[in-house]
Amino acid sequence: MPDPIFAASWLQYPKKTGEAPIEFLFDFTPRGPAKKATLQATALGVYAATLNGAKVGGEVLAPGWTNYRKRLQYQTYDITELLAEGVNRLSIELGPGWRMHEKNRNKRHAKLWPGPLPGGRETALLAALTLEYKDGTRETLSTGDGWRCRKSKTRCANMYNGETYDAGFVDKHPLPARTVDFPKDILIPLQGERIVETERLPVQRMFTTPQGELVLDFGQVLTGYVEFQIKGPAKKKGTLRHAEILDAAGNFYTANLRRAKQEIEFVCDGKPHVYLPAFTFQGFRYVQPKGWPCEVKPEDFTAVVVHSEMKRTGYFECSEPLVNRLFSNVVWGMRGNFLDVPTDCPQRDERLGWTGDAQVFCRTASYLYDCERFFSKWLADLAGEQLPNGGVPHVIPRVHWNGDSSAGWADAAVICPWEIYRTYGNQEILRRQFDSMRAWVDYMIAHSKGGLWTGGGHFGDWLNLDGKDATPKPVLQGAFFAYSTGILVKAGEALGIDVEKYRVQRQQTEQAFRREFIRDGKLACNTQTACALALHFGLVQGDMRKSVAAQLESLIRACGHLTTGFLGAPYLLHALSENGLASLAYGLLLRREYPSWLYPVTMGATTIWERWDGQRPDGSFQSAGMNSFNHYAYGSVADWLFGAVAGIQTDEAGPGFRHIVFAPRPDARLDYAHAEIDTRRGLVKAGWRKSGEGFAYAFTVPEGCTAEARLEGRVITLGPGEHTIGEGE
Repeated sequence: MPDPIFAASWLQYPKKTGEAPIEFLFDFTPRGPAKKATLQATALGVYAATLNGAKVGGEVLAPGWTNYRKRLQYQTYDITELLAEGVNRLSIELGPGWRMHEKNRNKRHAKLWPGPLPGGRETALLAALTLEYKDGTRETLSTGDGWRCRKSKTRCANMYNGETYDAGFVDKHPLPARTVDFPKDILIPLQGERIVETERLPVQRMFTTPQGELVLDFGQVLTGYVEFQIKGPAKKKGTLRHAEILDAAGNFYTANLRRAKQEIEFVCDGKPHVYLPAFTFQGFRYVQPKGWPCEVKPEDFTAVVVHSEMKRTGYFECSEPLVNRLFSNVVWGMRGNFLDVPTDCPQRDERLGWTGDAQVFCRTASYLYDCERFFSKWLADLAGEQLPNGGVPHVIPRVHWNGDSSAGWADAAVICPWEIYRTYGNQEILRRQFDSMRAWVDYMIAHSKGGLWTGGGHFGDWLNLDGKDATPKPVLQGAFFAYSTGILVKAGEALGIDVEKYRVQRQQTEQAFRREFIRDGKLACNTQTACALALHFGLVQGDMRKSVAAQLESLIRACGHLTTGFLGAPYLLHALSENGLASLAYGLLLRREYPSWLYPVTMGATTIWERWDGQRPDGSFQSAGMNSFNHYAYGSVADWLFGAVAGIQTDEAGPGFRHIVFAPRPDARLDYAHAEIDTRRGLVKAGWRKSGEGFAYAFTVPEGCTAEARLEGRVITLGPGEHTIGEGE
């Protein structure tokens, strides 16, 4: 039997609303004592519901962001405790939310993705209230006749620009809501994680900038909004501006927000208020009260951290405080960008689900938090956005795309399901995504020549330091073509699907890569990224592998630092430590000068930067047109901290940590390192510390798991329990 929401009618305000939220009202009287009351709701836009003035549900920004033309989540709430005797008032406010992105749907997009929903920012509400009475009868009150609507006190709402709230405004003339014939076959129950408020941070300091502006510092770059207390004369407006960073002189800096205002405006009515935004979020550390109508007191402002509700699972610590801060920055970067979709950044006028960022960070994400549901939902949207020829958009949900698919970005279709499977061991993600995975590989095959993928538009090794296209795009295409095809083969084998065609294709692509790009045993493309991909993706073997590893070592020692961008950096340290160069990998990790992972930490960063030099040593900034200070892609280094430093590795033959490989590579520059992951099978721990002339190791294996420790040339079988090896040696 379908849920009651499928029998409800879509509602709209009978006039154009633009970015103004609308409040939908429904008054009802239960016909008797109720033992249970349930509300189901969804929207084209985002909604916030109250019953008799009390908030319904614990989430915010519902129903989340999906490919609206094919999938729209709805939530189900138990509202029994909020029900009152007599007349009850259900209020659901509706704002544009992510629906505002639909304005970018041009004629080309409409032709590629035809759909029954209107474009622009048009919003609509759908809801069903079910009352189960103690006498055994049931009553469903759905959106339709009897629902009224009026303009909200929130006069304007925009994900990028913020909100304007007028405490004194009252729409005294509610109108009958208009029913519209929008599809309901796109409805699905909540598939991803709820978006919730997860932490509250007080102001750490209040100061006046050299330009004379009063600024509040929460001490941490975060994603969410500010709850504040305010009181002022009627019609007096106060504005709260948000920023991630201060400039070299210590002034409030917002140029990197581009067109995103990130402002909350509150119009007073003479009464005291505690205000919390409902239809937007900001990325910030600093806030500036501008034109504030009352005395600014730090205790009147609280930062509310918002992201998808995921269980924290992964922890790392070592003897170097800067590395620990780096790890914390990685965690905060994930918290700031896993807000229903894996966004690239939470602050400027973008905040999109870029596929390249997601694929390079997916393994790290799966260690830090239980994000299986999160990725399951997002990957379902990815599959729904693919063209019939298998092409994958740059961002999911898609809001703009020229029709080309980029190496290292579109490969998220294959890499992300595989990484989620490796960490959680659930074949369902592979089973559901396999057609999408195969379609992407078939796309590359259809656009290949001589075993290599040709043509198309590509981002390249994004934000690399050795010159634009220093690693030619055909090299990147060949490497990811081989890598994704190999993953498809392993996924097919796990599912028992015949993938012989793709096994042959992987071999042909690998051979073509060597034939085209290897000269005299080395890569003709003499870059760190090319070497790292060739090594980590298994494109070179034997003596050729040793030669390419030596080439990579030479490149790093020649300049003394990394030069890799988005596609090379996630694999660089792995390529080194997997080929006898762990000491050099540690050198890159521990480097404090620009460019390095620790350089932003020395500059006071509390999240991961988009650019290696987002802020230069002299305090000046990179181009404001693309300079986020909460951009998690380079945070993918954390999976090397787990896998190589502490040594916790998954075994593809025993996914989900059914079989654990402990392979730490300690370094004397650290006194100790420790990591743990709360897996589906129990807590896995690994660590080491200096002991005498060597190292002592400690491992924990959960019940029902098998494990082996690979230590200094030895392989030791470990059973469930705690193990100490090398103590006192």
